[in-house]
Amino acid sequence: MFHVKPSESGESRQGRLHLFDLDGTLIRGSAAAVEISRQLGLLEEITALEEGFLRGLTPDEFAVRARDLWSTLTPEQVDAAFQGAPWLTGIREVWADIKARGERCAVISLSPDFFVERLLDWGVDTVHGSRWPAVPFTEPIHRPGILDAAAKVRIARELCVEYGVGWADCVAYGDSMSDAELFAIVRDTVAVNADHHLAGISRHSYSGGDLYEAYDLVRNSAA
Repeated sequence: MFHVKPSESGESRQGRLHLFDLDGTLIRGSAAAVEISRQLGLLEEITALEEGFLRGLTPDEFAVRARDLWSTLTPEQVDAAFQGAPWLTGIREVWADIKARGERCAVISLSPDFFVERLLDWGVDTVHGSRWPAVPFTEPIHRPGILDAAAKVRIARELCVEYGVGWADCVAYGDSMSDAELFAIVRDTVAVNADHHLAGISRHSYSGGDLYEAYDLVRNSAA
């Protein structure tokens, strides 16, 4: 397959690429780790771990500790966590509209791939999550497989090359610190129920429970 470099001029060749965060963005007010821990009755423990992350715990350190916390996790509990998460409405409709327009959509998340990959059934073109061992766990965390904020930019760049688009053809949707690096590069950005880390660096801002309303802010903008 022939690949081209992302355009720096903003010229669009194959439509736009929409890049979605997961935790706090598609899942309102929660995260995959929280919903998984809820199934195990470990909300207090994951809350403490989340607070450690805000104080400087690295994503790979967080993953190692979460894997120990979830030592008894089963596939059925992962399914229940996914189904019970407080998803925004309109996700499937947004991705269907994007694809009907000849555009692309992707989810890039620091959360475990065994959770993120379930979104493929909802119509997204591709998903990228941190690489975890299969559930139930028999293997340790492989730290290099755990994504961080810089990895989001790297993966987005690789997708631009794959789809033949440039940064000016991208739309990024996010809510927090892990999205700031990508928001600094992408032209069209939508802060979705975001915290202070995206204040002043997002082109659009949305607060609410319907992804289509957030998408509508950029739906008809020029590519």
